[in-house]
Amino acid sequence: MGKNVLAIDADPDANLAAAVGIPDAEKIIPIAEMNELVLERTEAQPGGIGGFFKLNPKVDDLPDALSARLNGIKLMRLGGVKKGGSGCICPESTLLRALVMHIVLARDEVVVMDMEAGIEHLGRGTARAVDKLMVVVEPGRRSIDTAEHIRTLAGEIGLTQIAVVGNKIRSDKDEAFLRKHLNDFEFIGFLPYDDALIEADLSGVSPFDVATETKSIVRGFIDSL
Repeated sequence: MGKNVLAIDADPDANLAAAVGIPDAEKIIPIAEMNELVLERTEAQPGGIGGFFKLNPKVDDLPDALSARLNGIKLMRLGGVKKGGSGCICPESTLLRALVMHIVLARDEVVVMDMEAGIEHLGRGTARAVDKLMVVVEPGRRSIDTAEHIRTLAGEIGLTQIAVVGNKIRSDKDEAFLRKHLNDFEFIGFLPYDDALIEADLSGVSPFDVATETKSIVRGFIDSL
C-alpha cells in the first residue's frame, strides 16, 4: 500500500519472516542471541547473574542495521530471553525492551509486532503508543480463555485499545460462538478456514503468494483500523 513497514517478530517460535515471504528466514539471528551486541550495548555479559549494566542502551541504529528487507518491509527478530520468570532483569531483556520502546515511540513506520500469547515486550511507556492490540482467536474454549488473560495483562499496563480477529472460521456457527463468549470485545472481523493457506504453510510458501480471498478480507481489516 506504499507504506514503510517495520515488522517485529517477538514470538520465540518465530515464523513471521517466513509468513511475510522473506527468503532464508530461518537464517535470521534473533537479537537476544547476538551476545557481542548485547555486551557492547549494555556493557554486561549475556547470561550473567548480578553485576551492573546499562539500563538505557543505545538502540536507535538497530532497526536499520539489523533488519531483513523485502520491498517496503523491514523485519527484525527479537528472540526470547531463556530465563525462568517473566520479569527478568538481565542484559538481553533490557536491550530488547529499550529497542521496543524506541521502535514504538520514535520511529515513523507502520509497526506491526507479532507476539506470543502475552505482552512481555511491552511496558507502560510503550503501551500508550500502541494503536491497537489485536488478539487472534479460534472457535474454542482455550482460545477464549487466552483472550481474557491477554486483556487482563494489557489492562495492568494501561493498554485498553484491544480488538479480536476470529480465525479459522468454518461456518456462521463458529462466528456466533465467538461473538457470544467474547461479547464485550471489539471484533475487527473474521478469517475463514482456508485450505489454500493450510497448503501454503505445509509447502513453506508465504500466504501473500497464494491466490485466496482471505487477502481481500485482511485488506478490509486494514481499512477499518
